[in-house]
Amino acid sequence: MAYSKLAYIYDLLMEDAPYDEWEEFILDNIKKHHPQAKKVLDLGCGTGEMSNRLASKGFSVTGIDYSEDMLAYAQAETEAQNLSVSYLHQDMRSLEGLALFDVVISICDVMNYLTDETDIKKTLENIAHVLKDDGIFLFDVHSVKHFKENMVNQTFSEIYDDISYIWFCEEGQYENEVIHDLTFFMEKEGENLYERFDEIHYQRTFPIKTYRRLISEVGLEIIGIFTDFSKIENKNPEAGNRIFFVCKK
Repeated sequence: MAYSKLAYIYDLLMEDAPYDEWEEFILDNIKKHHPQAKKVLDLGCGTGEMSNRLASKGFSVTGIDYSEDMLAYAQAETEAQNLSVSYLHQDMRSLEGLALFDVVISICDVMNYLTDETDIKKTLENIAHVLKDDGIFLFDVHSVKHFKENMVNQTFSEIYDDISYIWFCEEGQYENEVIHDLTFFMEKEGENLYERFDEIHYQRTFPIKTYRRLISEVGLEIIGIFTDFSKIENKNPEAGNRIFFVCKK
């Protein structure tokens, strides 16, 4: 099925992703800032990896993603693990019909897919609207430094028995924008042939001062900025590769 193909490739690309560190970061901040939290909203939940991890810890989790393919795979994975997560197909720029949550998370640079300030602000307004008073919002973004030094004009590739891919990172039209141009060759089951398909993704990041301003404008308070999974605030977070914001309503 189409969702299986897409989700399989996503999980392949993410097989070395630091999910354990994301989970630890989330749980540490919940314990520190909202220890009574029960309801969590996972924005951009993808294949449900973090939604399932949090559900297994006893949280009531709702996962939202713009991709119906990802959500179908996420639901199957949740059922296979005998867990309960409520998955919804929505655009985080226009959330609707949601209850209030103690915690909202958006990890794995999901916010970098919002490529203009208007969309970022609208999303932050939606998050502030669905957060309970004293609720917390945790998210991460790639730094400008990381885009410029480690992404732009870089090529990544892998070859496996059943799938290979080439991933070009090109500079976008706008400042601090990256275009991810991916080409996959996936073996067709039982046919000894490979099928090619392509995807293009756009990401953009902004200086920390821009995120600070937008977060403040929607009535949220930044209570911590961290880099690269460190538990200690960095005096110069722009020097890191991945920047983590901890916000409170």
